[in-house]
Amino acid sequence: MENIKKIKSISVWIFLIPFIAVNACLLLTTQFHSLIPDSQLHYRLYGGFPYFDGSASISRTARYFPANLIFKPAMFLTSFFLIKYWLYNKKIIQNFDKNHKHLKKIVFFGVGSAIALTIHSIFLGVHFENDLYKFFRRVIMLTFIIFEIVAQAYLVTTLYSFKNEISKYINERYLTLKIYLVSTLVLIALISIPIISIPGNDFFGINLKYFKHALEWDYFIGVISFYLLTFKMWKNKKN
Repeated sequence: MENIKKIKSISVWIFLIPFIAVNACLLLTTQFHSLIPDSQLHYRLYGGFPYFDGSASISRTARYFPANLIFKPAMFLTSFFLIKYWLYNKKIIQNFDKNHKHLKKIVFFGVGSAIALTIHSIFLGVHFENDLYKFFRRVIMLTFIIFEIVAQAYLVTTLYSFKNEISKYINERYLTLKIYLVSTLVLIALISIPIISIPGNDFFGINLKYFKHALEWDYFIGVISFYLLTFKMWKNKKN
Protein backbone atom coordinates (compact mmCIF):
# COMPACT_ATOMS: atom_id res chain seq x y z
CA MET A 1 0.00 0.00 0.00
CA GLU A 2 1.28 3.42 -0.95
CA ASN A 3 -0.41 4.95 2.09
CA ILE A 4 1.57 2.67 4.40
CA LYS A 5 4.85 3.97 2.95
CA LYS A 6 3.67 7.54 3.46
CA ILE A 7 2.62 6.87 7.06
CA LYS A 8 5.97 5.21 7.84
CA SER A 9 7.85 8.21 6.48
CA ILE A 10 5.65 10.84 8.14
CA SER A 11 5.61 9.10 11.52
CA VAL A 12 9.41 9.29 11.76
CA TRP A 13 9.31 13.05 11.20
CA ILE A 14 6.48 13.51 13.71
CA PHE A 15 8.77 11.92 16.29
CA LEU A 16 12.09 13.49 15.28
CA ILE A 17 11.06 17.10 14.60
CA PRO A 18 9.51 17.92 18.00
CA PHE A 19 12.06 15.78 19.86
CA ILE A 20 15.01 17.60 18.31
CA ALA A 21 13.35 21.02 18.55
CA VAL A 22 12.37 20.77 22.21
CA ASN A 23 15.75 19.42 23.30
CA ALA A 24 17.58 22.00 21.19
CA CYS A 25 15.67 24.70 23.07
CA LEU A 26 16.63 23.02 26.34
CA LEU A 27 20.31 23.02 25.35
CA LEU A 28 20.13 26.69 24.38
CA THR A 29 18.65 27.54 27.77
CA THR A 30 21.14 25.53 29.83
CA GLN A 31 24.38 25.48 27.83
CA PHE A 32 24.51 28.37 25.34
CA HIS A 33 23.82 31.40 27.51
CA SER A 34 25.80 33.69 25.22
CA LEU A 35 23.11 33.27 22.54
CA ILE A 36 20.39 34.52 24.89
CA PRO A 37 20.08 38.35 24.86
CA ASP A 38 20.69 40.14 28.15
CA SER A 39 17.07 41.28 28.08
CA GLN A 40 16.09 37.61 28.40
CA LEU A 41 18.39 36.82 31.34
CA HIS A 42 15.56 35.33 33.38
CA TYR A 43 15.22 32.51 30.82
CA ARG A 44 18.74 31.20 31.38
CA LEU A 45 18.98 27.96 33.35
CA TYR A 46 22.06 26.93 35.29
CA GLY A 47 22.05 23.17 35.70
CA GLY A 48 19.10 20.86 36.13
CA PHE A 49 17.51 18.26 33.89
CA PRO A 50 13.76 18.91 33.68
CA TYR A 51 12.91 15.34 32.63
CA PHE A 52 13.86 14.36 36.18
CA ASP A 53 13.84 17.45 38.38
CA GLY A 54 11.21 19.60 36.64
CA SER A 55 13.53 22.63 36.75
CA ALA A 56 11.66 24.29 33.85
CA SER A 57 8.62 23.81 31.65
CA ILE A 58 8.87 23.20 27.92
CA SER A 59 7.26 26.57 27.17
CA ARG A 60 9.81 28.39 29.35
CA THR A 61 12.70 27.01 27.31
CA ALA A 62 10.98 27.63 23.97
CA ARG A 63 9.27 31.03 24.11
CA TYR A 64 12.26 33.36 24.17
CA PHE A 65 14.55 34.50 21.32
CA PRO A 66 16.34 32.65 19.67
CA ALA A 67 14.72 29.40 20.92
CA ASN A 68 11.34 30.43 19.50
CA LEU A 69 12.93 30.46 16.03
CA ILE A 70 13.47 26.72 16.47
CA PHE A 71 10.33 25.77 18.35
CA LYS A 72 7.59 27.54 16.41
CA PRO A 73 8.55 26.45 12.86
CA ALA A 74 9.11 22.91 14.18
CA MET A 75 5.64 22.79 15.72
CA PHE A 76 4.02 24.21 12.58
CA LEU A 77 5.73 21.53 10.50
CA THR A 78 4.75 18.85 13.01
CA SER A 79 1.12 20.02 12.85
CA PHE A 80 1.17 19.71 9.06
CA PHE A 81 2.56 16.18 9.25
CA LEU A 82 0.01 15.26 11.93
CA ILE A 83 -2.87 16.25 9.65
CA LYS A 84 -1.38 14.18 6.82
CA TYR A 85 -0.82 11.28 9.21
CA TRP A 86 -4.42 11.08 10.35
CA LEU A 87 -5.78 11.47 6.82
CA TYR A 88 -3.56 8.65 5.55
CA ASN A 89 -4.76 6.47 8.40
CA LYS A 90 -8.32 7.24 7.32
CA LYS A 91 -7.54 5.92 3.83
CA ILE A 92 -5.96 2.75 5.20
CA ILE A 93 -8.91 2.02 7.46
CA GLN A 94 -11.30 2.59 4.54
CA ASN A 95 -9.48 -0.14 2.60
CA PHE A 96 -10.72 -2.63 5.21
CA ASP A 97 -13.92 -1.02 6.45
CA LYS A 98 -15.26 2.05 4.64
CA ASN A 99 -17.79 2.86 7.33
CA HIS A 100 -15.94 1.93 10.50
CA LYS A 101 -17.68 3.38 13.55
CA HIS A 102 -14.52 5.12 14.80
CA LEU A 103 -13.38 6.59 11.48
CA LYS A 104 -14.87 10.07 11.89
CA LYS A 105 -13.72 10.26 15.51
CA ILE A 106 -10.15 9.41 14.54
CA VAL A 107 -10.06 12.18 11.94
CA PHE A 108 -11.85 14.72 14.17
CA PHE A 109 -9.60 14.25 17.21
CA GLY A 110 -6.42 13.71 15.18
CA VAL A 111 -6.77 16.78 12.98
CA GLY A 112 -8.15 18.73 15.94
CA SER A 113 -4.98 18.00 17.95
CA ALA A 114 -2.85 19.35 15.09
CA ILE A 115 -4.91 22.55 14.92
CA ALA A 116 -4.63 23.00 18.71
CA LEU A 117 -0.84 22.56 18.50
CA THR A 118 -0.68 25.24 15.80
CA ILE A 119 -2.74 27.69 17.86
CA HIS A 120 -0.61 27.00 20.95
CA SER A 121 2.57 27.65 18.97
CA ILE A 122 1.23 30.92 17.54
CA PHE A 123 0.44 32.33 20.98
CA LEU A 124 3.54 30.97 22.75
CA GLY A 125 5.61 33.92 23.93
CA VAL A 126 2.79 36.42 23.39
CA HIS A 127 2.11 38.02 26.77
CA PHE A 128 -1.03 39.73 27.96
CA GLU A 129 -1.73 40.43 31.63
CA ASN A 130 -5.21 39.04 31.31
CA ASP A 131 -6.61 36.07 33.20
CA LEU A 132 -8.92 35.15 30.33
CA TYR A 133 -5.99 35.00 27.92
CA LYS A 134 -3.98 32.81 30.30
CA PHE A 135 -6.99 30.52 30.69
CA PHE A 136 -7.34 30.37 26.89
CA ARG A 137 -3.71 29.22 26.52
CA ARG A 138 -4.17 26.50 29.13
CA VAL A 139 -7.35 25.28 27.43
CA ILE A 140 -5.62 25.10 24.04
CA MET A 141 -2.71 23.10 25.47
CA LEU A 142 -5.07 20.77 27.32
CA THR A 143 -7.15 20.39 24.15
CA PHE A 144 -4.07 19.30 22.21
CA ILE A 145 -3.16 16.66 24.79
CA ILE A 146 -6.70 15.29 25.17
CA PHE A 147 -7.43 15.23 21.43
CA GLU A 148 -4.07 13.58 20.69
CA ILE A 149 -4.54 10.81 23.26
CA VAL A 150 -8.17 10.20 22.25
CA ALA A 151 -7.19 9.98 18.56
CA GLN A 152 -4.38 7.55 19.38
CA ALA A 153 -6.73 5.43 21.50
CA TYR A 154 -9.37 5.24 18.77
CA LEU A 155 -6.73 4.39 16.16
CA VAL A 156 -5.15 1.48 18.04
CA THR A 157 -8.62 0.18 18.96
CA THR A 158 -9.66 0.31 15.32
CA LEU A 159 -6.52 -1.39 14.02
CA TYR A 160 -6.82 -4.08 16.67
CA SER A 161 -10.45 -4.74 15.66
CA PHE A 162 -9.31 -6.05 12.26
CA LYS A 163 -5.75 -7.09 13.10
CA ASN A 164 -6.24 -10.43 11.32
CA GLU A 165 -6.97 -8.64 8.05
CA ILE A 166 -3.89 -6.44 8.33
CA SER A 167 -1.59 -9.05 9.87
CA LYS A 168 0.51 -9.34 6.71
CA TYR A 169 1.13 -5.59 6.78
CA ILE A 170 2.05 -5.10 10.43
CA ASN A 171 4.29 -6.38 13.19
CA GLU A 172 1.66 -7.23 15.77
CA ARG A 173 3.95 -6.84 18.76
CA TYR A 174 4.33 -3.13 17.96
CA LEU A 175 0.57 -2.75 17.75
CA THR A 176 0.44 -4.34 21.21
CA LEU A 177 3.13 -1.94 22.43
CA LYS A 178 1.09 0.98 21.11
CA ILE A 179 -1.93 -0.26 23.03
CA TYR A 180 0.16 -0.48 26.22
CA LEU A 181 1.61 2.99 25.60
CA VAL A 182 -1.76 4.66 25.04
CA SER A 183 -3.25 2.85 28.04
CA THR A 184 -0.37 4.11 30.19
CA LEU A 185 -0.77 7.68 28.93
CA VAL A 186 -4.50 7.59 29.68
CA LEU A 187 -3.88 6.16 33.16
CA ILE A 188 -1.21 8.76 33.97
CA ALA A 189 -3.53 11.54 32.81
CA LEU A 190 -6.39 10.29 34.98
CA ILE A 191 -4.11 10.07 38.02
CA SER A 192 -2.24 13.33 37.44
CA ILE A 193 -5.03 15.74 36.51
CA PRO A 194 -6.58 15.77 40.01
CA ILE A 195 -3.13 16.25 41.56
CA ILE A 196 -1.98 19.12 39.34
CA SER A 197 -5.36 20.82 39.77
CA ILE A 198 -4.74 21.24 43.51
CA PRO A 199 -4.29 24.92 44.46
CA GLY A 200 -0.83 25.90 45.62
CA ASN A 201 2.49 24.18 45.03
CA ASP A 202 2.61 21.62 47.82
CA PHE A 203 1.06 18.16 47.96
CA PHE A 204 2.20 15.98 50.89
CA GLY A 205 5.72 17.39 50.62
CA ILE A 206 5.83 17.23 46.80
CA ASN A 207 6.54 20.50 45.03
CA LEU A 208 3.73 20.52 42.47
CA LYS A 209 5.45 23.10 40.30
CA TYR A 210 8.42 20.84 39.67
CA PHE A 211 6.15 17.79 39.43
CA LYS A 212 4.09 19.46 36.68
CA HIS A 213 7.19 20.41 34.73
CA ALA A 214 8.76 16.93 34.91
CA LEU A 215 5.41 15.37 33.99
CA GLU A 216 5.17 17.68 30.98
CA TRP A 217 8.58 16.64 29.62
CA ASP A 218 8.09 12.92 30.21
CA TYR A 219 4.51 12.93 28.89
CA PHE A 220 5.75 14.68 25.77
CA ILE A 221 8.19 11.81 25.14
CA GLY A 222 5.38 9.30 25.65
CA VAL A 223 3.05 11.04 23.20
CA ILE A 224 5.56 11.30 20.36
CA SER A 225 6.84 7.74 20.97
CA PHE A 226 3.49 6.60 19.60
CA TYR A 227 4.68 7.71 16.16
CA LEU A 228 8.02 5.97 16.48
CA LEU A 229 6.11 2.76 17.18
CA THR A 230 3.99 3.47 14.10
CA PHE A 231 7.14 3.39 11.99
CA LYS A 232 8.16 0.07 13.51
CA MET A 233 4.66 -1.42 13.27
CA TRP A 234 4.07 -1.19 9.53
CA LYS A 235 6.14 -3.56 7.41
CA ASN A 236 8.10 -2.57 4.33
CA LYS A 237 5.80 -4.56 2.08
CA LYS A 238 4.62 -3.84 -1.46
CA ASN A 239 0.99 -4.39 -2.32
